Amino acid sequence: MINERKSPKADLKKSYTVYLEAGLILALLVMILAVKVNIEDEPPQVVELDEQEVVEMEEVVQTKQIETPPPPPRPPVPVEVPNDEIIEDEIIDLDAELDMNQQMDLPPPPPEEEEEEDFFVVVEQMPKLIGGMAKLQGSVSYPEMARRAGIEGRVTVQFIVNEQGNVENARVVRGIGGGCDEEALKAVKQAEFEPGMQRGRPVRVQYALSINFRLEN
Repeated sequence: MINERKSPKADLKKSYTVYLEAGLILALLVMILAVKVNIEDEPPQVVELDEQEVVEMEEVVQTKQIETPPPPPRPPVPVEVPNDEIIEDEIIDLDAELDMNQQMDLPPPPPEEEEEEDFFVVVEQMPKLIGGMAKLQGSVSYPEMARRAGIEGRVTVQFIVNEQGNVENARVVRGIGGGCDEEALKAVKQAEFEPGMQRGRPVRVQYALSINFRLEN
């Protein structure tokens, strides 16, 4: 007969179940004890907070300074003046006779008004020199004094050409001396012009001409 002996594997399976149950029981006991034990915590610490400074902001209202006017000046104190003087009434004699022969002061006469210019400076048709400047220049003789002194230049003569074309009020407005001014004035006075025309009629016109004096080398 075969000896049937229990194998070690069968014993281990049997003891495994026992050990498992014992571990579960032990774990339950530990959990029960842990629940029943009162764990006293330390009392919470109170943290004291420093009081925070509170800054209050106030709105400043700008006020307008009212300027008070200065007080009015004090009125002067009246001073009593003795009224000893007697004012005599001035008597005006309205019946006094007037001397009609007496010379009365008359106001000065008004100043004489300057005569208005009776000539034109610019017209529609200016005066025209008859014969041209070549003829006028040829009629001028060079003064001996100016020739010796070596005087050269231009003499300007201003004048009025009247309604008949004749020269009036001729005068030298720019001269060089040495007798040249007199020769130029003499030549211009002898010149003849076609009169200036304004609106179809001859008028007096202010005009000017220049005479050249130049020495030949």
